[in-house]
Amino acid sequence: MNVDRAYELAEEAYSDLGVDVEAAMRRLAAKSICLQCWQGDDVAGFERPGAALTGGIMATGNYPGKARNVAELRSDLETAMNLIAGPHRVNLHATYGEFKKKVDRDEVEPEHFDGWVQWAKEHKLGLDFNATVFSHPKSDNGFTLSSKDPEIRSFWVEHVKHTRTVSAYIGGRLGTPCIHDLWIPDGMKDNTVDRIGYRRLLAESLDEIYAVKHPREHIKDTVESKLFGLGSECYVVGSHDFYLAYALRHDLLVCIDMGHYHPTESIGDKLSAILLHMPEMMLHVSRGVRWDSDHVPVVDDQLRETMLEVVRCDSLDRVHLALDYFDASINRVAAWVVGARATQKALLGALLEPRKMLLEAEEAGDYTGRLALLEEAKVLPLGAVWNKFCEEQGVPSDREWMTVIRKYEKAVQSKRR
Repeated sequence: MNVDRAYELAEEAYSDLGVDVEAAMRRLAAKSICLQCWQGDDVAGFERPGAALTGGIMATGNYPGKARNVAELRSDLETAMNLIAGPHRVNLHATYGEFKKKVDRDEVEPEHFDGWVQWAKEHKLGLDFNATVFSHPKSDNGFTLSSKDPEIRSFWVEHVKHTRTVSAYIGGRLGTPCIHDLWIPDGMKDNTVDRIGYRRLLAESLDEIYAVKHPREHIKDTVESKLFGLGSECYVVGSHDFYLAYALRHDLLVCIDMGHYHPTESIGDKLSAILLHMPEMMLHVSRGVRWDSDHVPVVDDQLRETMLEVVRCDSLDRVHLALDYFDASINRVAAWVVGARATQKALLGALLEPRKMLLEAEEAGDYTGRLALLEEAKVLPLGAVWNKFCEEQGVPSDREWMTVIRKYEKAVQSKRR
């Protein structure tokens, strides 16, 4: 395939519509995407080997070769990142520390993540962090920060305080703010009478947690909602409305997970509403199929629309992009690569949209012309620009990168038993 010739024709086609292709590729190259460590081992973590995954989430499938320890997980991440263009970040859960002895969640300390910090420095990565408020005996009854048992509630408050301390430590060591995300599984399977009571307790827990202040240059706090989960089909305490109101009132950021909403809801539509009132936000890129199924993202309508809205809001620097899914039915390293590259393709398509001409048509009331141009833009030669982008960034093309995965699977992953 003649990448250069195809790119020349594509650049000409986009230029005819007033699009600067080189500028679009430069912006894409500068945008980091955060890879979730938990894709590599099905959200198991290294705190308590063999612990069951609870909290209304599950990883389906049993593809061989998952990471069994920190060293294997880092090796898998490095393999994936070599196939993904641009600067990288890695997202950690609190259960992925290097624990030399048994440590409970309310005892997690920065020292348990020094190895990750050193690794990140060596590979010029940023790190983000998550409290792990699930898969623990004290979360088995379905409630944590909103529990009506004060001892349970206090335990989880202490855990999140510790994870925020770890995040601030990481951000200080690496010189780039560590985004600390909080998601909890609290909710009920059936109709709930005291909805406001649980939410009042959650608000009190959050008040105590965020009363502890850390330097803004070291940590950014986000709160993440969910529509429902397994075992919380009828009621989730930390709903979108609850967290959005709480974040606005307490100067926090929200995290919008693309799989945490009803399938008919538009994630893209939410962005402009939120970004008018918040300086930044986090977007967890996932793909829900009929429910929050954490499928690997592909370039579908939902992802395209969401990335278009990021760009149309002039918010590429205000929306932090992170992957959040865990598919155990396919090669786990390939899952990272497919999801990250799909996100980049959708973002590149958004950056290549003939926005100036579309806005001119809209402002003139020429909605017929706007519709026609939107349809034309869908079949512009995005693939030729993508191939050129990969070549310039030194990563394999779509036809080539699976060869690397197959070799790694045979040489490394297949030997894990």
